Amino acid sequence: MPLKVRKPLTPGQRGLVLQTTDDITQRKPKKSLVKPVKKTGGRNSSGRITVRHRGGGHKKRYRVIDFKRDNFGILGTVETIEYDPNRSSRIALIKYENGDWRYILAPNDLRVGHKVMSGESADITPGNALALANIPSGTVVHNVELKVGRGGQIVRSAGSSAQVLATEGKYTLLRLPSGEMRNVLSACMATVGQLSAVDNKNVKLGKAGRKRHLGKRPTVRGVAMAPNAHPHGGGEGRSPIGMPGPKTPWGKPALGYRTRKKKKPSSKFIVRRRYQK
Repeated sequence: MPLKVRKPLTPGQRGLVLQTTDDITQRKPKKSLVKPVKKTGGRNSSGRITVRHRGGGHKKRYRVIDFKRDNFGILGTVETIEYDPNRSSRIALIKYENGDWRYILAPNDLRVGHKVMSGESADITPGNALALANIPSGTVVHNVELKVGRGGQIVRSAGSSAQVLATEGKYTLLRLPSGEMRNVLSACMATVGQLSAVDNKNVKLGKAGRKRHLGKRPTVRGVAMAPNAHPHGGGEGRSPIGMPGPKTPWGKPALGYRTRKKKKPSSKFIVRRRYQK
């Protein structure tokens, strides 16, 4: 998906780099697969902000995505490729032969009219979903399950893909986009192909207003705050943080501090961590 640059008629267009929308074939979503989204502004049920820098943004509706791909053995046809405001990749509307309509994450090479299927009898082509045990080594996949039947949980953002390295026993070894190598149960489902919107990482919004349209509020540097608001704050003029290592607003170490808990059910499947060279 190529990028487009505008002729800078305004200051906000001078640094603007956007993706083209030539791949999108339908502007309005299918009504039966749409739900309302309630804005939280980063607040929990008590009304306290638990996630900072969220709020505002354009009104949007949630497209119900089929992450489980449990319509086994039934052939489906790609009807449209659509934009989804809730994720970075494109989505595809599938009409199955049994009359069912579903949205799936659209792989990079999926086009209107292509056929998709899930299950053991599916071919190794983009958009088809199979158990990892049935996918040959070297294949790139996305929307990978971590627990059988739960639906895809990892490798779901634009342009991402994991590579199947080997299958041994009941586990399949994957190389994730972060570089981490991880064992996943071979009975877990995954979809073949790299996700669409590969150039999403090269997009430059160009102005603060576009960031606000996405529902993201401003982020203030800690060194610009008062000392009672942040550990980095205070001092006359520009001053260094003045402590061993940067801190979060709550005094915890930041940048390189490991926050992952040593829980056996999760960590024992990791063969090589992402920060090992």
